[in-house]
Amino acid sequence: MRNQTLRLGGALAASALLLTACGGGSEEGGNAEGGGDVGDMDAEFITIATGGSSGVYYQVGATMADILAETIDADTSVQATGASAENINMISDGDAELAFTMGDATVQAVEGTGPFEDDPREGLLAIAALYPNTVQLVATADSGIESVEDLAGANVAVGDVGSGVELNAQMVLDAYGMSYEDLNEDYLSYAEATDQMANGHIDAAFVTSGLPNPALTELGTSTDFVVVPIDGEGAENLLTDYDFFAEDVVPGGTYLQEEDVPTVGVTNHLIATADLSEDAVYEITAALFDNLDRIHGSHAAAEQITLETVTEGLVVPMHPGAERYFEEQGVSLD
Repeated sequence: MRNQTLRLGGALAASALLLTACGGGSEEGGNAEGGGDVGDMDAEFITIATGGSSGVYYQVGATMADILAETIDADTSVQATGASAENINMISDGDAELAFTMGDATVQAVEGTGPFEDDPREGLLAIAALYPNTVQLVATADSGIESVEDLAGANVAVGDVGSGVELNAQMVLDAYGMSYEDLNEDYLSYAEATDQMANGHIDAAFVTSGLPNPALTELGTSTDFVVVPIDGEGAENLLTDYDFFAEDVVPGGTYLQEEDVPTVGVTNHLIATADLSEDAVYEITAALFDNLDRIHGSHAAAEQITLETVTEGLVVPMHPGAERYFEEQGVSLD
């Protein structure tokens, strides 16, 4: 029987709805449908926790920081991090006001599982669902790896320790009846993983990001690699066991491959600290979504950020300041 490291189903959905429905009014006038009590911090200083400097989070986050600096005169900074788990810690520790997270890592934080074992986090509020992160398993052409099962005995980069990428790697392996014991795992960032693939030291790598991933695009200029499908019974296990996974595809031509490659994806979140006031987050949300054309220009993956999809795949309640802005725009928040 496969070891489910993370469970998300009806109970979590119900608890999320309960949090949303039962939150009290905020100090800035949050309503009963919002994220509950929020603080009174203004938007004068904003640190955005993103991901590795070669990843999509960082590129999109840098554009958001520029918009906020220019539009609401905030003193902004972009923090390169190990992504989701580290970003959630930064929000909890007061070291960041905004952060990019994947839905699966956010669920772990709320439930107190995985890297947050017995240390559940409170006060995680969403500004919006952004774009799907596609789980990409790539392997050098010389490795002969064509399936997840072929990873047995291979040298595989699984992402930074405790990152959303590493979490996905564990889940994918588990779904196929495998674990780290079946391969030689190496905890590497995207840039490190692709460098090691180019040097022949790593056979394959897990990359969970928007499409295309800049590090993989760069790798393709010097090294032949294949995109390994995540399909069949393993994919069905992922879709059945974890509600935050959805069917996804790496379209032909994204990298070196001609055909579409089936895989799974996870929704990205932009979350905010509950210390930010309703007015501050309203101001932040308006600045970002009134300038969506600039955000779309930051990376191809960001083109999927739209007003119509800001609630799709959310696993935590929305900050009342964001709710107010979206309601004014006629967005259904059901």
